[in-house]
Amino acid sequence: MVIATRNSFISLILISSLFCTTLLAKSSHPISQDAQVRKNKLQCYADIDSGLWGWSCKSTMIARENCALRCLSPACYELIYESDPLEEGEKDFIRSQEYKYCMHKLSMGESLEGVKGAFSN
Repeated sequence: MVIATRNSFISLILISSLFCTTLLAKSSHPISQDAQVRKNKLQCYADIDSGLWGWSCKSTMIARENCALRCLSPACYELIYESDPLEEGEKDFIRSQEYKYCMHKLSMGESLEGVKGAFSN
């Protein structure tokens, strides 16, 4: 009886965790992931502002943002932005989503194949 109850409990936990993982995967803003990204990006900004990334990263707000994106994830920056960096006044929501998707895939140890263009119409 105790073994059956224990196995049922373990099964319930596994099913619950799979369900929660599915919900988080479908969510565009998992809170814990966004919080960690914000924390890391703030550290990148601090490094840029202190001069660790050179003067060019401090020259304009958009240069600072491009450097922060590169600092946060060099591989994702290279894939998404390197050939066409953000420009002054540009709001590129599609590439922003691709960048976040890229960081998610990297954190999961997955291939980055198919990331670029994944959110294009």
